[in-house]
Amino acid sequence: MSSPEPIIRSKQTETEVNGVSTQVICTEFSNYIFIVLTQYGKIGTLVSVTPDSRSNDISTSTISTKVLLGKDEPLTHVCAKNLATFVSQEAGNRPVLLGLALKDFSLEAIKQMKDAIKSCQVW
Repeated sequence: MSSPEPIIRSKQTETEVNGVSTQVICTEFSNYIFIVLTQYGKIGTLVSVTPDSRSNDISTSTISTKVLLGKDEPLTHVCAKNLATFVSQEAGNRPVLLGLALKDFSLEAIKQMKDAIKSCQVW
């Protein structure tokens, strides 16, 4: 007898990003993808990353970000867009809820974090 498919699919990993231990948790819900990237062991700032519903063409879709909890800084929005746009597109333009608790916001760190997110793909 095989076990039933879990209602909520989730994967996690821990990796080094520029020498800093980074945990990644990806969870798929029916209407959202929830991703936590933490270097502090906390959820941190919660950012909603939503594709523009007026655009039907994925290649030209625009992404809007909104900080729900935490520091609402320009760097947070830039980082959230860079980390979550490909997830939203690959998940059929679903919105992404992103928890960010990061020490390192460098371009190289963002690239490494994207790879870590891909390794936890649940969508």
